[in-house]
Amino acid sequence: RNVIKAIIFDCFGVLVRDGWLPFREQHFGHDADLMVQAIASNKRADAGLQTHDDFIREVAELAGVSLEQTRREIESNPSNDELLDWARQLKPDYKIGLLSNSGANWLNELFTPTQVKLFDEVVLSYQIGAIKPDPQMYESIAMRLGLDTEECLFIDDQPRYCEGAEAVGMSAIAYTGNPQLLDDFKKHGILLKNT
Repeated sequence: RNVIKAIIFDCFGVLVRDGWLPFREQHFGHDADLMVQAIASNKRADAGLQTHDDFIREVAELAGVSLEQTRREIESNPSNDELLDWARQLKPDYKIGLLSNSGANWLNELFTPTQVKLFDEVVLSYQIGAIKPDPQMYESIAMRLGLDTEECLFIDDQPRYCEGAEAVGMSAIAYTGNPQLLDDFKKHGILLKNT
C-alpha cells in the first residue's frame, strides 16, 4: 500500500456549500424532464461548453424564477472554514490539491487569499474539457502534483466521483460531514494536531 502524499479536495459540497444542489432539488425535483434539462445545462457549463451566465439564464428559465434569484441561490456557497483550517494543518506533511467540476474559476470569490494559497495545484473541469468521473480529471491533478495516482487521497461528497478516483488507483473518502471525515482521516493514518 502506497503512502499518501497528497490530499485532494472537491470544492462544491466539501470545501464550500453547493448552492446548486438545493436549487436543483427545489425547482426541478418534482419534474424529471426539467431535472434532466437542468443537469445537462450544468454539465455543459462544467465542461466549458457554455458560460456560467448562460447556465444561470437557462436554469432560471426552466425554473420560472428571476435571474437575480437564481444567481443568489446557486451562488450561495459559504466556505467550510473548519475543513480549510484542517488543510492548513496538513500542508506541512501533504501536498494539497483541489479538483472540481466547475464552469469557471471561482477560487477568489469562494476563498480568502490565504485559503487559495493552501492549494499546491488546482484542476477545474472547464479548463481541461472533461468532468468527473472522467479518468483525465484525476490523472491531471496527480500529474500536476508530481505524484502517482496511488499516492493521492481524494475527498468528494458524490460517491460516484470517489469511485472514479478509485478506478485510477487513488484512495477516496465519500464526504458526509466534518466529524465523519475526521474519523476517515484516522483510518488512513492522517492525524490532525488540533482536534
